[in-house]
Amino acid sequence: MLVLDGAGWHTAAGLVVPEGIQLEFLPPSSPELQPAEHLWPLLREPLANRHFDRLDTLEATLSDRGNALADDPDRISGATRFHWWPAFI
Repeated sequence: MLVLDGAGWHTAAGLVVPEGIQLEFLPPSSPELQPAEHLWPLLREPLANRHFDRLDTLEATLSDRGNALADDPDRISGATRFHWWPAFI
């Protein structure tokens, strides 16, 4: 099964789906079904209202932010853990 979010580029007229693959489209406006969607605001925070003249500077900023978030699992859990999400030990 391949889960898709319904974006226009995930559909095509005449798309041939290989045997053994089933496409399952998420309902519209269902970010709770994709917890990673809630990480984008956290990741974009240091980019807001900034201009980067060099790609390597942007990459370093994103890398630093990713590392900081990785060091703070409670912040990630707070953005992605829903009451119905299974708890893993």
